[in-house]
Amino acid sequence: MKKYFLSVIAVMLLAITSYAQQGLDPARTARIDDVINRHIQAGHIPGATALIIRHGQVVYNKAFGYADVASKKAMHTDNIFRIASQTKAITSLGVMILWEEGKFLLDDPVSKYIPAFAHPRVKVSFNPQDSSYTTRPATREITVRDLLRHTSGIAYAAVFSDPQMTAVYAKAGVVSGIGTVNSDLKTKINLLAQQPLQHDPGQAFTYGLNTDVLGYLIEIWSGQPLDVFLRQRVFEPLEMQDTWFHLPAGKQDRLATLYEEVNGKMVPVNHPIYEGVDPLFPKLHGTYLSGGAGLSATTADYAKFLSIYLHKGRYKNKSIIGPKTVELMLANQLAPGVNTSPLPEQPENFKFSLGGFNLETAENDYLMPFSKGSFGWGGAFNTHYWADPQEDLIALIFTQEYLSPYWNIGEEFKVATYQALTD
Repeated sequence: MKKYFLSVIAVMLLAITSYAQQGLDPARTARIDDVINRHIQAGHIPGATALIIRHGQVVYNKAFGYADVASKKAMHTDNIFRIASQTKAITSLGVMILWEEGKFLLDDPVSKYIPAFAHPRVKVSFNPQDSSYTTRPATREITVRDLLRHTSGIAYAAVFSDPQMTAVYAKAGVVSGIGTVNSDLKTKINLLAQQPLQHDPGQAFTYGLNTDVLGYLIEIWSGQPLDVFLRQRVFEPLEMQDTWFHLPAGKQDRLATLYEEVNGKMVPVNHPIYEGVDPLFPKLHGTYLSGGAGLSATTADYAKFLSIYLHKGRYKNKSIIGPKTVELMLANQLAPGVNTSPLPEQPENFKFSLGGFNLETAENDYLMPFSKGSFGWGGAFNTHYWADPQEDLIALIFTQEYLSPYWNIGEEFKVATYQALTD
């Protein structure tokens, strides 16, 4: 027994030393535990994993609660989560890898590669009785840059979208991509191209199916299916062994169960989500590869992906993308006068990049403790991440809830992380 306690004390001292060496206060770091445990005890989440990397060292890597409550299956740090829109940044990296190879220019019209996008039209009026609409010609064509920064006028189907655009897409059979397994990119993206735009390209930031279009463009430019391209050019070089559109059989038992709040309690989702999607979609064999929302991953894998942006495009001894490309991908792309769409609501002075990230800039630095140059985003199932180049910091918290009313756990995790820094 004495030997056991000495071992526990040794582990605790090692953790405290690690915190101190990387500029974290051990007592204040415990407040991160408090945030997550408080949400579990309140019944807001069944479990979570959280990972913090500082100066290239893992300083916090913990799992809390359950991956599946009914079976008492404890959450582990290698559990796999549906990361939904966190897929966008990975697809954007794939796009920019091909840009470096000269496959396209950022301001090329999308119609150069997908002719169905020629002569886009903007919705003018909408009839709620039958979802019919009138249109006018757009002021210009959609460019690849528009897709990367979500200024194309393409909205989302079923989620986070203007109700009129949702109805237009539903009538046409356009899908959100979140968990979609049927059909294929060529079919659905060409169908999307026939629908009206919410506004003229370049006029506003409208979160939408832009990155699914980029996924199809990757297939056109590379001559490979999106999943094959990302595995060869991103996942394998970055040693991301647990990131997949559809999980291999040997990894499916690590997928965290998806929950939702019903009458004040978290219960497993046992019904179709969004536009009829099976909540177990990561375990299914699918033919639609959503560049905007299709991946599942671990916190460790996603941290590897983020690390290249803190190391000028390199991972270990491999160059994934050039340092000047990284610089461009982390630059704000929303010019003065570009509005943000009301759904989903964005903070004051919102800025967005080519990399699929929102940005901390001089204009919005008063909102959060991030350093200027920080970048991040999240996923619809309550997953959150960011990276802070000035602090040499990567932080992620993954939970797994459908339409969660407790999205603020991500903000609380950010506060708890920054208050623990000592330098």
